[in-house]
Amino acid sequence: MAAARAVRAAGRRSRRLFDIFVAEIPWTVSSKELKEYFSQFGSVQRCQLPFDRNTGFHRRYCWIKFSTPEEVQNVLQKDSHFLEGSKLALQHQIRRGRSQRKNQNE
Repeated sequence: MAAARAVRAAGRRSRRLFDIFVAEIPWTVSSKELKEYFSQFGSVQRCQLPFDRNTGFHRRYCWIKFSTPEEVQNVLQKDSHFLEGSKLALQHQIRRGRSQRKNQNE
């Protein structure tokens, strides 16, 4: 039980390192296709697309990590993003340093 909690906490911490949160992803889109789509805006370092253990399908959201802040801005400057006819919902993940998190918790 404690090990599972530690794994979940580590997962939450690692998500803070991603640049963009993407939701409303069609069921038929894979992480490879997401990387290919977002690579037109810059170098995609990582794409984390979580799966549901019970259904075997992905959860229709992911986190994308780019190499530079300029690449993130390239993505955010485009008004709408579509994959397989579905509009993706994007949210910029703001990275906070340790000192900012510590101050916020006080």
